[in-house]
Amino acid sequence: MRAKQRAKSMYGLREKQFAKLFDRANREEGMAGENLMRHLEARLDNVVYRLGLASTRAQARQFVVHQHITVNGKRLDRPSYEVTAGDEIAVKPGSAIEPMARQSTESAGPTPAWLLADHDGLKGTVNRLPDRSDIAAPIEERLIVEHYSR
Repeated sequence: MRAKQRAKSMYGLREKQFAKLFDRANREEGMAGENLMRHLEARLDNVVYRLGLASTRAQARQFVVHQHITVNGKRLDRPSYEVTAGDEIAVKPGSAIEPMARQSTESAGPTPAWLLADHDGLKGTVNRLPDRSDIAAPIEERLIVEHYSR
């Protein structure tokens, strides 16, 4: 249960959202834990954070909800939107958050291998969906699967 609580807290999800995501991951082919982690990492708010356009996941979530982020040129306001390979995520041109996004990119760490970041243009591209080896989150998904399988 602690592993589940840690994951929920880390990605900023409520119990119902997390349970639905786990059910979807469990129905897919492959290992449920790896599928869950892939879905968590592919959420739009997490991708904005991983690209370095926001300093925290909460800030990334707010950027998305307030429609400051575009995916393939279209504004989205759903942090739960799952990106796919080839999607281009960018800060809307002329947006009020540009100074904050530039500041975040300056202090951002390395970008994961499955993303390609262009900090000067305040945008990034999803090269491919992440594998479990690409996800450095300190979460033991095996324990989450055991919790939900009761």
